[in-house]
Amino acid sequence: MTATPATAPRSALRLPGFRAFFITYMLGMMADNIEHVISYKVAFDRFGSTALAGFAVISHWLPFLVGSVAVGALNDRHDSRRIIQLGMCGFITASLGWAYFFLTDSLQLWSACMLLILHGCSGVLWQTSSQMLLYDIVGPENLPSAVRLNSTARYLGVLVGPAVGGGLLLLLGPTKGMVVNALFFTPLLLWLISAPYGKKFRKAGATQAKRAMRGLADIVQTVKDIQVVPVIGVMLILGGGASFFVGNSYQASMPEFAKDLGQQRGNVLYFMLLAADAAGALIASLLLETSRKLLPIAPRNALKLSLFWAAALCAFALNRSYPVALVLLVIAGFFELSFNSMVQTIVQINAPVGVRGRVLGLFNMASLGLRMFSGIVVGLVGSVITIHYSLAISTTCFFFVMVAMILRTRARAI
Repeated sequence: MTATPATAPRSALRLPGFRAFFITYMLGMMADNIEHVISYKVAFDRFGSTALAGFAVISHWLPFLVGSVAVGALNDRHDSRRIIQLGMCGFITASLGWAYFFLTDSLQLWSACMLLILHGCSGVLWQTSSQMLLYDIVGPENLPSAVRLNSTARYLGVLVGPAVGGGLLLLLGPTKGMVVNALFFTPLLLWLISAPYGKKFRKAGATQAKRAMRGLADIVQTVKDIQVVPVIGVMLILGGGASFFVGNSYQASMPEFAKDLGQQRGNVLYFMLLAADAAGALIASLLLETSRKLLPIAPRNALKLSLFWAAALCAFALNRSYPVALVLLVIAGFFELSFNSMVQTIVQINAPVGVRGRVLGLFNMASLGLRMFSGIVVGLVGSVITIHYSLAISTTCFFFVMVAMILRTRARAI
């Protein structure tokens, strides 16, 4: 089975359905990050609890770890549009819930925890189902472009969300800011009411038989199902390894990096440090979208690109020059989007039709759920040996694991 289509198609943006998906997904991702900015600021100012900060990270990624395959199974049996809408309703409820507690000045630790859990569960319903629907919208021939552009939408949301959230907080206050934020989730919710994509619109030959949902047994069975497609296993290890060893932990630790680089104040230079990683990803997307022969989609290329990503982050961790740090983060962002979009494309194209939802769920469990542990691998160890050395050690470990995978795939001719 080939890992990619034989031809290099035009941009997925030429498809009206994907354009609508791209815009609404980006707005949803922006709103996701706006909610983080406002809720974290108010809740942590109110309680001053480092435990709540840790719980926020766990509640965000744990649902991906325990629920991704189950949500994938739901997508194999039911309409992906409705599952995404359920996730949007969860996000809207969480935003309005924060607004209510801010307005009545009645926020308690238990209510903050419940809203954080609701937000995390809404995320897993949204992300796994979006990947399933994306395939239905563009088909295999446009999938590489669509995945890459969808990753760009994610980075745009991550980049713009904090700035918009900070502006809403300053201009409208936390209560009105959260109400406005709830509105950003509604375009995707409304578009999906009648969007002509998903399970009921597939061709007769593309439908899959319903398989009962069996919890943990689903994960075991899905692993068995993909054993006949070794390339998926390799990509799961790559995505899971990047998530476990590094994830986005270095972004959460950016204040400490900024302080050590002499940019401890909340000024423009600090924002540039935060935005450099996203800027590199945007550059990668634009370059790869306009020159699709530059980096052909192949398992070995994804593995090699991940080595460059790890090397750039390791150099960033050990660097003490602010200008050099900016350059290294741009480079890291470039390679992160390059290999991540390649990995997702390979998994999507090679996933067996009958269990595509479960396979995508398994992929999200590895590539997103394992991020929960990167806070321990990088953050907790960093509190003992400094964040610089912990990130350097983590990226080095990931580097050698991927070198071993390259040697293994060479022997198996994957």
